[in-house]
Amino acid sequence: MVNLAAGFSQRGVQTDFVLANATGPYLGLLPPAVRVVDLKASSVLRSLAPLVAYLRRERPKTLLSALDHASLAAMTASRMSFPKTRTVISVQSTFEKGIRPLSDIRTSAVPWLLGRLHRWADAIVAVSAGVAEDIATTAGIPRGRVDVIYNPVITPGLLRAASERPAHPWFEDDRRGIVLGVGRLAPQKNFPLLIEAFARVTREHDARLVILGEGPERSNLEALVRRHGLEDRVALPGFVTNPFACMARASVFTLSSDFEGLPTVLIESLAVGTPVVATDCPSGPREILRGGTLGRLVPVADVEALAQAIQCTLVSPLPAPSAETLHPYTLDSVVDQFQKACCLDA
Repeated sequence: MVNLAAGFSQRGVQTDFVLANATGPYLGLLPPAVRVVDLKASSVLRSLAPLVAYLRRERPKTLLSALDHASLAAMTASRMSFPKTRTVISVQSTFEKGIRPLSDIRTSAVPWLLGRLHRWADAIVAVSAGVAEDIATTAGIPRGRVDVIYNPVITPGLLRAASERPAHPWFEDDRRGIVLGVGRLAPQKNFPLLIEAFARVTREHDARLVILGEGPERSNLEALVRRHGLEDRVALPGFVTNPFACMARASVFTLSSDFEGLPTVLIESLAVGTPVVATDCPSGPREILRGGTLGRLVPVADVEALAQAIQCTLVSPLPAPSAETLHPYTLDSVVDQFQKACCLDA
């Protein structure tokens, strides 16, 4: 969303970045021309009243939302504003895996609510074909109502950041292979699988593993590293603002997730020329990697297959994709499509 806002702004589209609560590490990445609107709400769903007030006061031509709770609030607020604001919702992940079970009624009701309220949206966009199929099936939305527009992953800023000094000293030593993982330390990402696979890789290769990110699984991952005696070969530096410099110097980027929507880290790694290995999870990896021609795919939760794919990539990486292949993920391409979906003219 930060990239999209910057892309709109560069084309002369007056852009507001409306947040339930204006906090977080990415705020500083917004260009000065983009106005940040802080609704000062304690949660997204509680931002409904101030969002309605914002729409009535500012009367924007289009409201674009991402993430499920924000989309529910956006559609409802648009319906309550006068005149009604054109609303485009972007679905970022699959529901079947991404939504917690019925133990959390509020969360599990999201697909049902989206299915009931989708008529209030003027356009529905999914970040991958897999996500589009999932929302149609799970939320009961006609597939013809859902367009696919990839996230704007490849930007001039990404390529500049890739040339900077990496955040961890291991990336300055090119004598040893480095396996890289990036993402929130959460169950969805299945970093224990990556650590287990890497432990097998070390039997054959003098390699290191770096996992960038922070989250609730940190203590479990650190315990697993100690259990395998890999403290001198595995590093978990936490969240870094520029992971791209590390990506550009890694020997292989590995996605070990159980599910995704459109794993942008795969696209980012390909864009900076780093070979990738990924689980064939729903959805995105198979779509991005063209069925395995751009990077090796392995079954979900298969330690041995992941270890073998990493070893093969360390020894014989697949060729980097062409610029034409990656064009659908560039900022210009994606902004073109969103300007049409949002009916925005510079």
